[in-house]
Amino acid sequence: MNPVRRGKGRLVAEINVVPYIDVMLVLLIIFMITAPLLTQGIKVELPKAGAEALPEELMREHPPLILSVDREGRYFLSIGENSDAAIDSGTVVERVGAVLRREPMTPVLVKADTNVPYGQVVAGMVLLQQAGAEKVGFITDPVEAPARRPARR
Repeated sequence: MNPVRRGKGRLVAEINVVPYIDVMLVLLIIFMITAPLLTQGIKVELPKAGAEALPEELMREHPPLILSVDREGRYFLSIGENSDAAIDSGTVVERVGAVLRREPMTPVLVKADTNVPYGQVVAGMVLLQQAGAEKVGFITDPVEAPARRPARR
């Protein structure tokens, strides 16, 4: 920052903030574009159910551990270096057990495709139970409200 002389010999020191604003806007655009891409990349068609969502306070304090079961019945965990790579049942028990020993209040959720056989979902829940999960929830899509018909008079 170089002081500039203006007027009658008086020094004025100013910072030009326009470049900082430009950088901030570029970063904002980058984050707006990439944020939706950061979700878990497992393609799962969720069943629809009218269930209540978990309290947001709990979700902020303890991010959930999600076991995904895709259409082919493969397991994926939302933790680890490569969360979009299928893992075997032994790895599920090992990783979930490690997380629950470190953070016992972590919510454990199952996200299973609508078309996956029920037995495969139950097998995944058994693995979570073996790892130490006492309560297991399900992730579903919300049920769309039926269209209202106009009242007849």
